Amino acid sequence: MTVPSPLPFFHPASLIATVFGTGLAPVAAGTAGSAVAVPLAALIYWAGGPLSLFIATVIVFAMGWWASTVYVTRTDTEDPGAIVIDEVAGQWLVLAVAPLNVWYFLLGFALFRLFDIVKPWPVSWADRKIKGGLGVMLDDMLAGVYGGAIVVVVAWFIEGRNVL
Repeated sequence: MTVPSPLPFFHPASLIATVFGTGLAPVAAGTAGSAVAVPLAALIYWAGGPLSLFIATVIVFAMGWWASTVYVTRTDTEDPGAIVIDEVAGQWLVLAVAPLNVWYFLLGFALFRLFDIVKPWPVSWADRKIKGGLGVMLDDMLAGVYGGAIVVVVAWFIEGRNVL
């Protein structure tokens, strides 16, 4: 039996999966990935609106699925902490439904991290049962759905109107 060789840092799948090395942070790599995602989301949202951020989320999800599949296969690990492209996609999903406002973005950041860490059902189910690159990505997208739903409700109460 051959042991898969580690993926070189500059391999495209490695660069995407680790978000150019962000996932190699010595502590709290997932939080680092989410933190990098927020200003990028604000820039995309500001330049093109929430639909642009949603489209970017779908693209990052697809790229992340591919990169995570390669990374998991080549490193022979199920869900390595160095993969943080899933945090970017999940975080962007939350922020795509938030008003472009620093307080809503901070709330979205905190809620996404909470649901990504606590993993309520079905996030926990996806984390345990779905393997490979899809599994790496899917639990974070589900955490993003939870976070996004709460941001929408909070914004609706504060803004007094439909924010979507």
